[in-house]
Amino acid sequence: MKQQQVLKLKRSTRNETANIAVLGAGGLGMAAAKMLAKKKEMRLAAIADKTGYIIDPRGIDPVLLETKKPGEIGINTDDAITHIIENSQEFDGIFLALPNLANSFIPDIVSRFADAGYNGVMVDAMKRSQAVEMIFELDDVIQDAGITYITGAGATPGLLTCAAAIASNSFMEVTGVDINFGVGVSNWESYRATIREDIAHLEGFDLQKAADMTCAEIKLELDNRKGILHLHDMEHADDVLLERAGIVSREKVTVSGVVDTRNPRKPVSTTMTLTGKTFDGAVSSHKFILGDETTMAANVVGPALGWMKAGLEFHARGIYGVFGSAELMPRFVL
Repeated sequence: MKQQQVLKLKRSTRNETANIAVLGAGGLGMAAAKMLAKKKEMRLAAIADKTGYIIDPRGIDPVLLETKKPGEIGINTDDAITHIIENSQEFDGIFLALPNLANSFIPDIVSRFADAGYNGVMVDAMKRSQAVEMIFELDDVIQDAGITYITGAGATPGLLTCAAAIASNSFMEVTGVDINFGVGVSNWESYRATIREDIAHLEGFDLQKAADMTCAEIKLELDNRKGILHLHDMEHADDVLLERAGIVSREKVTVSGVVDTRNPRKPVSTTMTLTGKTFDGAVSSHKFILGDETTMAANVVGPALGWMKAGLEFHARGIYGVFGSAELMPRFVL
């Protein structure tokens, strides 16, 4: 294992374009493919969903994916993840853009990569506190494998969590963090996994019930709500990540949101408000507001790739293990 780590370290420190594998070919996965096509420091070397995969270490032309729908990706198989794992030596980084309706789903996949000897960087955009905590529980396994792993690295948790971590430094004590997001999509089917996870947060629903719903049942639920999902006091890993970073206890972090599944315009602006007490006794708040024109995909995938670059830098220095998105700054990917 030590020899493998040295070889990987030498490769990562060369001035090369990093090969990135994207697991998940839904809305976020396809957005990652399009964004990577515009980058110089990274390229798409693999993409997979539950029914197929493409691997090409020289880079995948995004034009090949433009007309593809889920279930039409590359080589058909019912075990695409295994093929990615078997070729994992080709990838410097892996972005997990998979649905996580069972909290253990992504942690189980990460364990498979570690057991198979993958030695690189992994980044997820998971949202639920329990799932992120399960990743932290794998820290020893991930360190031993020589993996640098960053969890909760999307928009929320992720971009807004990191903004809260920076904002906290104006205060002696953070008394609360409130995140309120707005998401607009013109067609919910483009983000089926994300919408399904959001439905799991609604009163009367849970992960299992949402996972078992057919597309027709989801459409009916959305029709009954006129396409709008109002989400309150969500189980979002911003709380775990900020607590682990020593900024604020988890019960002082709240996450809510409004999702419009029929209109690309955000129903409300996305904000992070951090409140605290300063050293001279003042009580004040910092507010971070995302531009309404930035889409969910831009605010999730862009930061995820930024944390991927940070992870590559850490990995090149021999720093392995699990990090939360509130613990380090993402880098800008050229």
